[in-house]
Amino acid sequence: MSCTIVVGAQWGDEGKGKIIDILASDADIIVRYQGGNNAGHTVVIGDNEFILHLIPSGILHKGKTCIIGNGVVIDPDALLKEIEMLRKKGVKVDGNLLISEAAHVILPYHKVIDKRRGAEIGTTGRGIGPCYVDKMARCGIRMADLVNEDSLRRKLQANLQDSAEFDCEAIYKQYLEYGKKMKKYLANVPIVLSKAMAKKKRILFEGAQGTLLDVDHGTYPYVTSSNATAGGALTGTGVGPTAINKVIGVVKAYTTRVGEGPFPTQFKDELMEKIRSKGKEFGATTGRPRRCGWFDAIIVRHAVIVNGLSEIVVTKLDVLDETENIKVCTGYKYKGKTYKDFPADIDVLSGCEPVYEDHKGWMSDTTSVKKYKDLPKNAKAYLNRLSELLDVKIGMVSVGSKRRQAFKTK
Repeated sequence: MSCTIVVGAQWGDEGKGKIIDILASDADIIVRYQGGNNAGHTVVIGDNEFILHLIPSGILHKGKTCIIGNGVVIDPDALLKEIEMLRKKGVKVDGNLLISEAAHVILPYHKVIDKRRGAEIGTTGRGIGPCYVDKMARCGIRMADLVNEDSLRRKLQANLQDSAEFDCEAIYKQYLEYGKKMKKYLANVPIVLSKAMAKKKRILFEGAQGTLLDVDHGTYPYVTSSNATAGGALTGTGVGPTAINKVIGVVKAYTTRVGEGPFPTQFKDELMEKIRSKGKEFGATTGRPRRCGWFDAIIVRHAVIVNGLSEIVVTKLDVLDETENIKVCTGYKYKGKTYKDFPADIDVLSGCEPVYEDHKGWMSDTTSVKKYKDLPKNAKAYLNRLSELLDVKIGMVSVGSKRRQAFKTK
C-alpha cells in the first residue's frame, strides 16, 4: 500500500468501517475525503463498538495520523462530541488528528433548510446538502473562517442579511468558540499529504456512503450531495490522480439501502425481516431500518467502472448462511427492453423487473472460517460467480463484525 482508496460499491453501509480498520494497520495516514456526519462507520474491537461519523476509523490504531479533508462538511458540535467520546474511551486524538482548513462548515440554517426540503428524498436533516449548496454557490463558510473573526462576521452577515429567523450575533459567538477549540487541529492538508508522499508514507483514503449515492454517478436525485466515488478522494483532499495505486470497493454479499429511491432487487417482507434481523441492518447514524435485497451485479459493475476498482471486498457473507436459494440480479427488464448496464433514467430503475440467476445456498455456519479455502463449496461458487459478473477479483471476504472475522482470498 502506498496510496489506496476504499469506496462503497453499492448504496453505502457495506461495512467499509471494518475493512478500513483492517487496512489501517498497514497505513501511516488515513484520510476522510467527503460527506458529513450523515453517515457512520461501525468498528467492533473485542467487546467495544465504536461508531464514527467524521473522524477516520484509523484513529483506533495507535501511531496513525488521521485527517479530515476539504471535501468533508463539518458540524463543529458533532465533531467535538466525537472527539470527546474517543477521549473518554481512552483513544488518543490530540496530536494525531488534522482537519483541513478548507473544509466547509455546517451552520444552524443549513439544518433548518435540510429538514424543510430533504424529506422527499430521505435526507438525515443534518444540513449536509444545504452546506454543499452554499459551497457551490461560493457563499460557504470554511474552517479557516472560524479562526478569523472579521471573515466569519462578514460572511455570516452576508448570508443572513435577509433572514430574521436566525440570530446572527449568537451564531457568530458560538462558532468563534468552536474555532478556538479546533484551531489546534487545522492544517493545510494538500501540503501535509504532499510531504508524506515524498517520504513514501502509506496513505489510505476513506469515503462515506457508496457509489450509487454519488451525486454524479448514483440514482439521482436519490443521492447524497457529494462525490462518494474514488474521484472524490482527489478533489476532497488535494491529491493528484497519479498518486493513487489501488482502489478497493466494498460490497455486501447482498444489497441494502437506506431512505428513499429505486431498489430493483428489494426483498419481500418475510425475507426482508429475516435478513435485516440477522445482518443488523439499521443505520449507524439514524437507526433507520435498511431495505434489503439480492445482490445486484448491474449496480456493482457500474461501481467497478466509475471507480476503476482494482479489487473488491465482500462483507456479511455469513448473513446468507441459512438462505437455501440465493439470487443474483444480472439485468433489468423495462418496457420490453433488457438492460445489462446501469441506466441513468430513474424511471427505468423505479419500474424495471430484475433478471435473476439462481444459486444454491451453503446452509452452514461460516462465522468461524479463517481461510478462503475452508469456505463451503457453494459459498466459493457464489463468490466466484460474483467475480465473473463484475470482472474484478475478490481480495477479501468478511464473515462477521469482528476484526478477526475476515480473510484474504489468496
